[in-house]
Formats: sequence, C-alpha cells, structure tokens
Amino acid sequence: MIVTLIIVCEVGFWVLLAAGLALRYAAGKRRLGAAVLLLEPLLELVLLVATAVDLRNGAAPDWKHGLAALYLGYTVAYGRYTIRWIDGHVAHRFAGGPPPRRPPRYGTARAAHEAKLWLRTLLGAAVAVALLQLAVLYVGDGGDTGSLRQWQFTALRAAGIHGVIALTYTLWPKKEPAVTVGSREER
Repeated sequence: MIVTLIIVCEVGFWVLLAAGLALRYAAGKRRLGAAVLLLEPLLELVLLVATAVDLRNGAAPDWKHGLAALYLGYTVAYGRYTIRWIDGHVAHRFAGGPPPRRPPRYGTARAAHEAKLWLRTLLGAAVAVALLQLAVLYVGDGGDTGSLRQWQFTALRAAGIHGVIALTYTLWPKKEPAVTVGSREER
C-alpha cells in the first residue's frame, strides 16, 4: 500500500503541477493556478499519515517506510525549488516571460551554486532521518527497526556523497574558456 501511495503522490505532484501551470498560463487564472500549486504539500501530508497508520496497524517496518521518508525529505528540500524552476520555464515558453536564469558554469559562482544544492540535499536527508527516527521511536523496542536504521544511513550517505561532489567544485573550480583572436565565438 505504501509503495502505491508513493507512486500516487509522485504522479499527483506532476498532475497538480501541470494543472496549476495550465491554469496560470493557458487559462490566465493566476490565483487559481497558485491555489492548485499550494495543494502540493497535502499529498505529502497524506503520505506521512498513511505511513504512520500503516506502522500503527502493526506493519513490520521495512524498505517501503524508509522510501516514504526519503521521498518526503526530498519533497521538503526540493519541491518548491522544482516548482519554481518549471514555472520559470513555462512562463518563458508560453507566457512571454524572461528566459530563466541558468546556473553558473564556472569558478566560485558555480561552487556556491553547488553548495546551495548540497544544503538542500542536507535538509532533505535531515528530514528523512528525523522522520525515520520518529518511526523507530513509534515502533518501540518490540519491533525490528533495522530497516529504518539502514534508510537513515542511506539518507546520510547520499548527503555525504553530494557534499563531496559539491566540494570538488570548490577545490577544482572549472575555469572559463579563454576567447582567442579568430575563434568561432568572435565571428
């Protein structure tokens, strides 16, 4: 049931996003579109409650509950960012908005951008670890919580790997290519 609900929440996210953007730009109903976009967090609340109820009804804590926690953590950290990114592209493509800003490609600006993304990943991991810890406490000493603990480690490992990748942009910044006389860029 939990896996199905995770899939339903993910599909629901994209359906609400498409409906909200269609209302904002195709139908010209900006407020209604924004209201539909504000329904997005309800999906995550439904998933959180369903996961708690599943554990409460005696389900053995396993990978499904861990996956739900990681999904919730990702949504908290990257949900709004994703919506704004897509909204900017749709506004540019269909409503004559300015072109969306591209992330920096070189130097310290790129390192700062990667550090900000890593902080989002860190937030997502912290939310997932906290939710999993609450699930461990909720299940208590009588249940097997090994799977939930493994998912906590998975969340921390993902944040650590992303941190190392972000750090490489600081240690070895990509340099902007030099423009030479007679190169194709000048023609």
